[in-house]
Amino acid sequence: MIHSFSFPTKILYGAGSLDSLPEELEKLGIKRPLIVTDPGLLATRGFKSLQSLGPGWALFSSVQPNPVAEDVDHATQEYVEKECDAVIAFGGGSAMDVGKVVRLKAKKPTTPLTDFSPVNNWGPLSPLITIPTTAGTGSEVGRSSVITINKTKKVIFHPSLLASLVILDPTVTIELPSKLTAATGADALTHCIESYTSPSLQPLCDGIALEGIHIITSMLPRAVKDGTDIEARGSMQLAAMMGGIAFQKDLGVCHSLAHPLSSLCGLHHGTANALCLPAVMQFNSKRKPGLYKRVGQAMDLTSYNDDDVIRAVTDFLMEIGLGSGLRKAGVKDEHIQELTGQALLDPCHQTNPVPVNRDDLEALYFAAL
Repeated sequence: MIHSFSFPTKILYGAGSLDSLPEELEKLGIKRPLIVTDPGLLATRGFKSLQSLGPGWALFSSVQPNPVAEDVDHATQEYVEKECDAVIAFGGGSAMDVGKVVRLKAKKPTTPLTDFSPVNNWGPLSPLITIPTTAGTGSEVGRSSVITINKTKKVIFHPSLLASLVILDPTVTIELPSKLTAATGADALTHCIESYTSPSLQPLCDGIALEGIHIITSMLPRAVKDGTDIEARGSMQLAAMMGGIAFQKDLGVCHSLAHPLSSLCGLHHGTANALCLPAVMQFNSKRKPGLYKRVGQAMDLTSYNDDDVIRAVTDFLMEIGLGSGLRKAGVKDEHIQELTGQALLDPCHQTNPVPVNRDDLEALYFAAL
């Protein structure tokens, strides 16, 4: 069964929903979309189904795992040269991030990425259709894009970056390896936990985040264990989308730690979040006891005190293979100073439930080693 709903973007969800794409393109008046993806997806069944669109589409398939400004420039060049009228972002968060910004760059080609501001009125952009092949970033429903510029992650935020249509088809995630299934799912879990505990007021996002936690802790181990489990795959797509909606409220210090780990050390963003999350929860709970009670309830625990919740989250991450620490992921002591400097500049920690300073960030990195 395929369900249709909006929040605020129209979303098609269900096995086989990708088959609706030609009809949806016609509804949106799209004649020549640019498909933005990464090279690893070109041989997948999901991408092959996109080829049924016929000859009227262009392709940029060189998105890097942590996309850089050059990815945006090259994709925009393809968009302009092929006279495209829309973007289809097919892939994980990296493809989404590039696909969103291409439309801005095509409209304002001489504007540096660093100058795109949420206060600017860029007017309407060309349509964007997002088709996630992972269940983690929630970028398909978000209004932001993360691009690495000069080895620093830059968050580009603007309401006009929202997709015109999101297609959540769990069948396109079946070929995702278990390691990436775990990493992207941990990213979604971190989104939900950090957005819920952020002090910013957004009760709608709080409720969505808590249900996301419930779904992820119930379904992610199943998806990691059996990639063909369509119920688990579909549930994780919904939970990732919910995390993406929830963190429009704001995030916390775990993301400030994770962003430099990707840009400087090459860690997958979800893995970086997972390896930092227990240390961050310990740090926050010591300064704000009781912070994670509702998280424990969402996880169906019998005890909701912070220590038990943090232990349960740590055990959960271990269960899906993400509990080894930063050192085993290749992070060295000599990286910490540069990581700390970039984490301090990252805006996410400004909405952490308790304030952090440079010394705190450095200590958190060492605690996560």
